[in-house]
Amino acid sequence: MAVHGAGSRRRFALAAALLACLPLCPVPAQANEAQGYPKKPVSLVVPYPAGGVADQFARSMASELGKRLGQSVIVENRPGANGNIGSALVAKQAADGYTLLLGSTSTLAVNPHLYKNMGYDPVKDLQPITLTHQMPNVLIVNSGTPYRSVADVIAAAKRAPGQIAFGSAGNGNSMHLAGVLFQKQAGIELMHVPYQGAPPALTDVMGGAIPMMFINLPAIVGYQKSDKIRILAVTDTKRANSAPGVPTFSEEGVDGVVSRVWNGLLVRQGTPDAIVKKLNTEIVAILTDPTFRKPLEAQGYEVLSSSPQEFSDLLNKDLKAMGKLIEAANIKLD
Repeated sequence: MAVHGAGSRRRFALAAALLACLPLCPVPAQANEAQGYPKKPVSLVVPYPAGGVADQFARSMASELGKRLGQSVIVENRPGANGNIGSALVAKQAADGYTLLLGSTSTLAVNPHLYKNMGYDPVKDLQPITLTHQMPNVLIVNSGTPYRSVADVIAAAKRAPGQIAFGSAGNGNSMHLAGVLFQKQAGIELMHVPYQGAPPALTDVMGGAIPMMFINLPAIVGYQKSDKIRILAVTDTKRANSAPGVPTFSEEGVDGVVSRVWNGLLVRQGTPDAIVKKLNTEIVAILTDPTFRKPLEAQGYEVLSSSPQEFSDLLNKDLKAMGKLIEAANIKLD
């Protein structure tokens, strides 16, 4: 009995020592990083120039997200290489949730098929948080051209194959791919003129240097009554609420010209799940708030939200689809 009692006392003493140690033992690193997040300002990287449709959306989001997180959310424009420079920057940051990326169809699903070395892998290096919005493209023409309908453009292109130019924001951009899709479905050949972004291309269309271009709808909503351009058709299955007078390509007699560019927020892969979950919760709350949605929808944005997994599934699906389209069209960088 005496030996048994001594052994019990030793076991109790050991248990007490272990319990005393618990508060001093380190907690898992992810739990440490997630606790109290964020403790400092958060950066939101936009891989395009200031003033564009992506930048405008990001600044609206940053303002609201900062309020919900209790820390400033600072928009950083890091343009270049069709969005690759800013995206690669985020992919190289610490996986701590303090650097967000506004990604898009172009940077995540198209560029991997056009660039041999982007500096990042959209699947391995970046963790989706939520989709934020999508937008169709529209075909616009200079008002001095004789083109008053999609049929007019098709007829002219058939008379002069490969001689009528259309502009875009760059090779592989959603605007370029919308033009590729239009040519394929209409059975015509146009001459692609890539620009370093949409604004200079739009300037040249308005000035008559090129006759037409495809452009994101939000960039052109304010020009619906302009005497410099005509908006001929929207690359969607239905008319846009922000531009109800613009027909779809199907209404204009060309089926299958559906081209939307989606956008979403991501962080570095490996960011703690607790931080990803918190960001998703706060951002989705903003995206589903009518006071946030309505002004943006009036500008041509279709505001969305999703789970990280839904965003990831779409990314992987479009990564394959864009690869097939680019290969079939033999799109290459100039």
